[in-house]
Amino acid sequence: MSAVEDKIAALGLKLPEVAPPLATYQPAVRSGSYVFTSGQLPMVDGALPATGKVGAEVSPEQAKELAATCALNALAAVKSVIGDLDKIQRVVKVVGFVASAPDFTGQPGVLNGASELLGEILGVKGVHARSAVGVAVLPIDAPVEVEIQVEVAE
Repeated sequence: MSAVEDKIAALGLKLPEVAPPLATYQPAVRSGSYVFTSGQLPMVDGALPATGKVGAEVSPEQAKELAATCALNALAAVKSVIGDLDKIQRVVKVVGFVASAPDFTGQPGVLNGASELLGEILGVKGVHARSAVGVAVLPIDAPVEVEIQVEVAE
């Protein structure tokens, strides 16, 4: 097991299997020294633990936890391409989408769930640029979706 996976385990988490795509795309692709993930939903054992809009059916606190799950799923997608998460040099960018009730404006706080988990797992390599976007709806009524871009060792 890699040092990154040891850190994941030390946090009481487990790197999941890569979620199968919901349409025609790959969970992650490599281009040169970068890996780009597709948007990752907060799937746990093949199902969403919650559905709906943040600020309505889903609380911001619950959505923050779901964003962390998305980040863990994104790391699984990265591993499926590079084989060993210790090859990650840094997380370059995180983009998160939050299915938001019309008056909900706390998207950055929700995405902190993903950012904080990446920092806990990867330390300074997990520090990244980020966008947090509120949207009307996400696939299969997911409350949050996260994609990451990482630089990896050759």
